[in-house]
Amino acid sequence: MKTLLLMRHAKSSWSHDLTDYERPLNGRGKQNAPMMGEHLKAQGRTPDLVLCSSAKRARQTAKAVHAASGCETELIQVEDFYLAEPDVYIEALSERNSAADVILVVGHNPGVAELLEILTGDFDAYPTGTIAEIELPIANWAALSDETAGTLKNLWKPRFLS
Repeated sequence: MKTLLLMRHAKSSWSHDLTDYERPLNGRGKQNAPMMGEHLKAQGRTPDLVLCSSAKRARQTAKAVHAASGCETELIQVEDFYLAEPDVYIEALSERNSAADVILVVGHNPGVAELLEILTGDFDAYPTGTIAEIELPIANWAALSDETAGTLKNLWKPRFLS
């Protein structure tokens, strides 16, 4: 059994004259990201591995969650996660080390919401900073595919935790 923690990056700022890729977190995002990491730690869901989009807001989110959750393994930026379709996430996860039981992925909508629906059949609003805990009936990440029938265990939204 593997666990995927699927997170949409925290709230970002539109007040800068920057490209979408370079947009940073805003004040609320800077508060929510570490809060979500602390929540993962409190739930006993510290990730064994963190993968994130290379976009600035996703990197900032992942770094804050990584630190606050107590994660002691590396954080890996995946260039292809920027505005990725679900199959990109599945392919990247299927290439990961099977020793990691809990992987946190930090990405973007609509891809993360669509991935949640593909893996669980559940669809819900997926505001910024939200983390879905998905239990996957696989022994290793190489077995993950769009046919994997996971179970949505939790959907943690920042506004309900603050």
